[in-house]
Amino acid sequence: MDRLLELMSTLRSPEGCPWDREQDLTSLKRFLIEEAYEVIDAIEAGDRNQLREELGDLLLQVVFQAQICSEEKSFGFSDVVSAIVDKLIRRHPHVFGSVEVENVNEVLGNWDDIKRTEKGEESPRSALEGLSRHLPALQRAYEMQKRAARQGFDWERVDGVLEKLEEEIGELREAHAAAESERIRMEFGDVLFSMVNLARFMDVDPEEALRCSGRKFEGRFQKVEQRLEIEGKGMKECSLAELDGIWNAVKGEERADQ
Repeated sequence: MDRLLELMSTLRSPEGCPWDREQDLTSLKRFLIEEAYEVIDAIEAGDRNQLREELGDLLLQVVFQAQICSEEKSFGFSDVVSAIVDKLIRRHPHVFGSVEVENVNEVLGNWDDIKRTEKGEESPRSALEGLSRHLPALQRAYEMQKRAARQGFDWERVDGVLEKLEEEIGELREAHAAAESERIRMEFGDVLFSMVNLARFMDVDPEEALRCSGRKFEGRFQKVEQRLEIEGKGMKECSLAELDGIWNAVKGEERADQ
């Protein structure tokens, strides 16, 4: 760790790299997000060597930003480490203190209470406060609904969620029939929001589920392209019925291999 910190300091020095010296906290934001997603890619690929490399790239972004803040005399990397260590101990009184908990919900409840105390709030202005507005919309909706559920604002059974989803789909149909573009956009959002709630009830991470479906579509679409290439055809030359037939054949073969 000391070697990495020293290396970063050298790269930012007058004798270091021109590109590294030019960076600031704002210019590095996109790299931080990219590296985080590449870590996720490595986890989903099950490639531990790739994961080791991507975690290093992500760590570099933390060290890079801490170095810039150190140069500004704001704080240094050691302050970042000390702060997270202190926070973890403070927010786990059931591990490092005398508090007793019976389940995960009590752990999360204590976490929220301690977090509010840290911020000097006697009571929360809203249970939804603190959710980053930069989270992907699907993930933010999921986290929002989890917080609301911890306050008792939730359906008792999944049947209620399914009925709500059907209601929202009906309203989307009405908006589409009326050709009201703004209403269509709003109702479509309500359908997605209800789907996220259904995912939570079924213990499914909607972000992960959508990525999985995206990968599945990508793989099948490429197989369709490959088959058409062998036949010397282009996709635009085929009818929808032909393409659907090839798609179903690919899908059937995948299921047979499972």
